[in-house]
Amino acid sequence: MRTRKLGTVVALGAIALLLGVVALGVNQAARKSLPLTNADVIREQAAAKHLDPALIAAVIYAESKFEPHPSTAGAQGLMQILPATAYYLAHLSGGTRFHASDLATPRVNISYGSYYLRYLLDHYHGDEMLAVAAYNGGLANVDNWVAHANAGGHSLPASAIPFPETREYVRRVLAAQQLYRATYAEELGI
Repeated sequence: MRTRKLGTVVALGAIALLLGVVALGVNQAARKSLPLTNADVIREQAAAKHLDPALIAAVIYAESKFEPHPSTAGAQGLMQILPATAYYLAHLSGGTRFHASDLATPRVNISYGSYYLRYLLDHYHGDEMLAVAAYNGGLANVDNWVAHANAGGHSLPASAIPFPETREYVRRVLAAQQLYRATYAEELGI
């Protein structure tokens, strides 16, 4: 009987070790396809603005995949912020020495993008889906969609977002948020 228990313990230990090796391999593969840079800045901004660091990372991933190249629309930096939006955010936050070229600096870009995420989350009473939709599709558009849904007696589900690009963006960001939480918990301070 004792030998059988010992054999069971050894077998369970081997299974646990195998699962650990498989999980490590999955995590390594996830890290290759899910980049992360500037984790220190992301953690700092998440703490300062009371945001989920995985949400910031997911927005950066959806916007630039952590490779900041200006968009055809003129959005810049990791979080792909339009200069006009950045000037508006500078005005809201009391910034007086902002220049559009500052958006190329990761610390500044992540700070402004995080400020905007916090602003949108506050505007939508903490609803991440609506905040992410507004980050992509515009605050005025999302306000109109929400008002239309509310007039019909219901809330706006992601599946009812009228812009296909924004609907897909929301899906991508919220899925990436979960992946960043699972893959980079330690780096993001989660």
